Amino acid sequence: MRAVPTWIDRVHDRDKVEQCIYDLAFKPDGTQLIVAAGNRVLVYDTSDGTLIQPLKGHKDMVYCVAYAKDGKRFASGSADKSVIIWTSKLEGILKYTHNDSIQCVSYNPVTHQLASCSSSDFGLWSPEQKSVSKHKVNSKITCCSWTNDGQYLALGMFNGVVSIRNKNGEEKVKIERPGGSMSPVWSICWNPSKDEHNDILAVADWGQKLSFYQLSGKQVGKDRTLGCDPCCVSYFSKGEYLILSGSDKQVSLYTKDGVRLGMIGEQSSWVWTCRVKPDSNYVVVGCQDGTLAFYQLIFSTVHGLYKDRYAYRDNMTDVIVQHLITEQKVRIRCRELVKKIAIYKNRLAIQMPEKILIYELYSDDVSDMHYRVKDKIVKKFECNLLVVCSQHIIVCQEKHLQCLSFKGVKEREWMMESLIRYIKVIGGPSGREGLLVGLKNGQILKIFVDNLFAITLLKQATSVRCLDMSASRNKLAVVDEHNTCLVYDITTKDLLFQEPNANSVAWNTQCEDMLCFSGGGFLNIKASNFPVHQQKLQGFVVGYNGSKIFCLHVYSMSSVDVPQSAPMYQYLERKMFREAYQIACLGVTDLDWRDLAMESLEGLDFETAKKAFIRVRDLRYLELIHSIEERKKRGETNDDLFLADVYAYQGKFHESAKLYKKSGHENRALNMYTDLRMFEYAKDFLGSGDPKETKNLITKQADWARNIREPKAAAEMYLSAGEHVKAIELSGDHGWVDMLIDIARKLDKAEREPLSKCAYYFKKLQHHGYAAETYMKIGDLKSLVQLHVATQHWEEAFALVEKYPEYKDEVYVPYAQWLAENDRFEEAQKAFHKAGRQDEAVRVLEQLTHNAVVESRFNDAAYYYWMLSMQCLDIAHENKEKQDTMLQKFHYFQHLAELYHVYHSIHRYTDEPFSSHLPETLFNSSRFLLHSLTKETPLGISKVNALYTLAKQSKALKAYKLARQVYERLQGLRIPSRFQESIELGNITIRSKPFHDSEELVPMCYRCSTNNPFLNNLGNVCINCRQNFVFSASSYEVLPLVEFYLEDGISEEEAVSLIDLEAPRSNLRKDKWQEVSSADTQTLRLDEEEVIDDDPFTAKLSFEVRFQSSSLKVNSQVSSVADCIRHAVDIYMYKTKKK
Repeated sequence: MRAVPTWIDRVHDRDKVEQCIYDLAFKPDGTQLIVAAGNRVLVYDTSDGTLIQPLKGHKDMVYCVAYAKDGKRFASGSADKSVIIWTSKLEGILKYTHNDSIQCVSYNPVTHQLASCSSSDFGLWSPEQKSVSKHKVNSKITCCSWTNDGQYLALGMFNGVVSIRNKNGEEKVKIERPGGSMSPVWSICWNPSKDEHNDILAVADWGQKLSFYQLSGKQVGKDRTLGCDPCCVSYFSKGEYLILSGSDKQVSLYTKDGVRLGMIGEQSSWVWTCRVKPDSNYVVVGCQDGTLAFYQLIFSTVHGLYKDRYAYRDNMTDVIVQHLITEQKVRIRCRELVKKIAIYKNRLAIQMPEKILIYELYSDDVSDMHYRVKDKIVKKFECNLLVVCSQHIIVCQEKHLQCLSFKGVKEREWMMESLIRYIKVIGGPSGREGLLVGLKNGQILKIFVDNLFAITLLKQATSVRCLDMSASRNKLAVVDEHNTCLVYDITTKDLLFQEPNANSVAWNTQCEDMLCFSGGGFLNIKASNFPVHQQKLQGFVVGYNGSKIFCLHVYSMSSVDVPQSAPMYQYLERKMFREAYQIACLGVTDLDWRDLAMESLEGLDFETAKKAFIRVRDLRYLELIHSIEERKKRGETNDDLFLADVYAYQGKFHESAKLYKKSGHENRALNMYTDLRMFEYAKDFLGSGDPKETKNLITKQADWARNIREPKAAAEMYLSAGEHVKAIELSGDHGWVDMLIDIARKLDKAEREPLSKCAYYFKKLQHHGYAAETYMKIGDLKSLVQLHVATQHWEEAFALVEKYPEYKDEVYVPYAQWLAENDRFEEAQKAFHKAGRQDEAVRVLEQLTHNAVVESRFNDAAYYYWMLSMQCLDIAHENKEKQDTMLQKFHYFQHLAELYHVYHSIHRYTDEPFSSHLPETLFNSSRFLLHSLTKETPLGISKVNALYTLAKQSKALKAYKLARQVYERLQGLRIPSRFQESIELGNITIRSKPFHDSEELVPMCYRCSTNNPFLNNLGNVCINCRQNFVFSASSYEVLPLVEFYLEDGISEEEAVSLIDLEAPRSNLRKDKWQEVSSADTQTLRLDEEEVIDDDPFTAKLSFEVRFQSSSLKVNSQVSSVADCIRHAVDIYMYKTKKK
C-alpha cells in the first residue's frame, strides 16, 4: 500500500496565522470538501484543492462540520454555541444555539435529522420541526455517530462512557470504558458496511485504545493498543478499512478488525481530523498547524499463481486461494498485513511483517482446497520477490538471492550482477527445483536450488520484464522493457521471432509451439511460425493452460476460454494434421472438430480423422474409416479408390465417379449413381454399354420410382425390364385389375410363377372369375378347388370333385365346417361322413356344447349332448376298434344330456323372475339332479342352485324335515351373495315348522314297494333292491316301470306285441266285502277270508305267462321299462344296419 499526495494546502487567517483544522466533511458525491478552520467554514474542490469559498457566520472557533446524506445541506458547530445550517449552494438558512460550545454534529443517514452536541447537552433537529429538542447529559460530549439505519445515535463522552440513544434521545445502552474519566472517548464511528450482520461501533479513547462494540454494548474482540492519543477515526465507504489520526502526527490505515496495515502520511503537528472520500481510495487529513493534505491510496496486488491455483491478498490481511477451473475459493485469515504470497504445487507461503507461514494441502487430490500450516519462519525479511518450492523458500532482495529451508535455515545464496527483475519456479524434482531468473541487464539465468552455480541461458541487450519457458524447456519467451516479446531457441540461442506491444507472456503448458502475450488491450495467440491471432482483452496474461488463459485485470484474476480455432486452421492449411489435432485438443468448437476430421480424411490421414470423428461422434464416417483400414490390411493400396469413397461420403459425387473410373472401378460409380437415384447421370456415365447393365439400371430406376410413390411408372419400368413378378406385385397392391388382366393374358402358360401371382391378386381383389381363368390356364386344379371353396361356390367345387375325386377332402371338409357354422348340423354330419371325418364332427359338436354351457343355455347343451351321443353310436357302428370307447361316450353323453335338461328348469327358477313349472316338478327335478351328482358335478351346474330350489319347494310342499336337512347342507357350501339373505331367512323360519315330511311325497319303489328317503346317498336307485327308478321326462316323477331282459327264444317283435296286450280284469272281490253307510260316515269292511292280490303288474305278468311257453325273467340290475324299450330299439337298429 502506497499513499501518493494529490494536493496540499496550508490554511491561514488574514494575518498569516496558521488556523487549526478541527473537522472535515465530504459532500456525498465527493466533489466538495467542507473544512472547519478557525472561525470560518472553507469549501474546497476535491479534484485540485482549489478553495471554492470561505463561509463566515461564526464568531469563534468552528469545531465540527457534517454533510447530510442527500447532499442538500450541511451543518457547522462552533465555540460560539451556535449551529448553522448551510445549503449545497453555500447559503446559510438556519441558526440555533446551545448553552455551551458545540463539540460535534452528525446527520441521520436516513431521516436527515441533525444531532448537535455541546458540553452539557445534545439537540435533535429536523427540517419538519420548528424547534430543537434538547437533552441534558452529565458529561461533556466529544463525538457522535448515527447507525446505518438511522435508528440509534452513539455519544462519546469525556468521562469515558459511550451512550447509545434512540431517535427520541432516550438512552438504550450505556458502555463504560475500563479507564473511566482517565480515558476520555475522543472519537467514535459506526461501520457503514451493509454486509455485516451486526452494527459495529469503533471507539477510540485517550487511554490509547481502539475497541469495537455491537449495538447491544457487547465488545467485539480485544482492545487494540494505539501508542498515541487518537483524535479521529473514520471508515471507508464499504467498511473494509478505517483510518485513525492523533498525537503521533500520523494517519494510519487499519483493517475493520483493528489490525494496523501501515502509515498513510506523517505530518509536523497533531492530526486532529481525517476523512475518506466517498466510494474511493482518497483520504484527506487536517492538522493542528493548518495543513490540509489530500492523499490517494494505491493498494498493490500481492498474488501468486501456479497452473490453475491462484492466491491473492484480500482486505490486506486475508489470503484467498482460488481454483481457476472449478471456481472454488478458500479464505485464509492471517490477521496481519500480508506482504508477499508464493504458491507452488501443494505449497503456499505467506510473508507477514515479522514471519513467514508455509502451508500445505491436506491431501494430494487435485481438487482439494484445504490448507494447513506446515512450518513457520519467525523472522523479519526485507525482500522484493518471494518464491516457494517443495522444501525451500527463495527470498530475493535486489541482487541478492537466498535459499532457506522451511525452518528458516539459510542453505545457500547467490549474488547477481544486476537487479533481479523476474523469478519463477520452472519445476523439477522435490528439493532440486529449477528457477528462471531475469535481470535488469538482460541476462537470463537458470538456477537449481541445490546448486551454487547459476547457468546463463542467454543475454540480451534490453532489460527483462517477464519470462516464461516452454513445456519441453526448449524455447524461452522474454518481454523486455520496450514491450517486445522475443522468443529464443535455448539450445542454439537463436532468436526465432519477435512481436511488439507485449507486457506479459505465457507458454501453453499443454502445447509446445503455442504461446500468448498481452498488451495494448489485445490478447495475442501465436502458434509455431504462423501469424499472430488477436482478440480484445484487458489485463495481463499470467498463465496459459490448454484453452484457458489466466488474465489479471486490476485486482481480479479471471480465466478466459479461448477457442484454438485460428491456429488449428493455420496448421490445416499446411496439411499438418497431427499438429492441428494437438491444437484442437486444447479446445475448439464442434464445427472445428468436424472441419479437422474432413480435412484429415481428404488428406488420407485416417488416424487423425478417426480421432476427430470419435470426438464429434459421427458413426457414419467412422464406419467408412474402419472399412478402409480393413481393406488396407487385406492389401489394397489404391489411394484414388480410397479418396473416391471419401468423396462419395462427402457428397462430391462427380469427383468420386471420376476417381472410380480412374482406378478402374466403373461399377462402383454406377452403383453410387443408382443408389442416389441419379439415373440420368448413370445413363450418361454408362453410355451405350452392356444391355444387361442397362436392364439392371432400369430395374433400379423402377425400384426408386416405387420408393418415391410413383407406382404406375415403376410398374411400366418393371415390365420393360422383364421383371413381371415385381410389376404384378405393384399392380396387385394398388388394385390395378386392368393391368393385371393384360399381364396375365400376355404371359405364356409356362410362366407359372407370375401367373400364380396374378391369380393370387385376382382372388385378393375379389375377381374370382379371372382368378379361375388363370388357374385353368396353368392347370393348377388344386388352387382352383381351393378358390371355389374360399368363395363358397360349392356347386362348381362339387363338379370338380366328380371329375377329380382326389380333391374330395379339399371340398367336403370345408363344406362340412361351413354347414356347422351355419347351424346345419345334420347336413354337416353327412358332409363329414362323405369326407370320412367322424372325429371332426364330434369335435365341432363338443365345442358347441361347451359354448352352450358357458353361456348358460342348458337346454341347448342337453340337445347337443344328445346329438353327440348319437354321433358316438354311429362311430361305434362304423369303427370296430373304437366301439367300446364310443359306447362309453354314448352313455356318458346321454347322462349329461339328462343332467342339463333337468338343470335347465332349475336354472330358470333361480335366475329368472318367473317360472312355468309346478312346485312338484321343481321338487322332483332338484331331487333327481342331486341324486345324479353323486360322483362329479359337470361344468355350469350349481349344487347351491339345486339345493336352494329343493329347500324352497320342500317348504312349499310341507316336507319340512327335508327342507331343514337341505338348509343344513347349504351351510357347508359357498353361497352367492344374492342367495345369502334368503337362505339365512329360510334356515330360521323352517325351524318353526314341524319336523316331519308329507307322506304323499315319499318316493316308493315299484319293484319291492319300499319307501325311499328324499335324499338318497345311493342315487336314483332303491335303497332295498337297488332297482333303478324310471322318471317322467316332464315332471320327473317316479314311474311304475321295471326294466327286464328277454329270455332266449323270444324275439323283440314278440316282446313288443306281448307288452301291447291288455290284461283281462276279473272282479276279484267276493261277497265278503260289506259296505255300511250312515248319515255321517261310509265304511268298507273286509271279512277274514284271503283276499286275492289285485296288483296290475302281477296280473299282467300272470296273463302273459298263460299265453307264453316261457315266462319273463325279472332282473334286479336293469333300470326301467322305458329305457329297456329304448335300448332294445337301438340294438335292433344296430343289428339291421350291420346286416
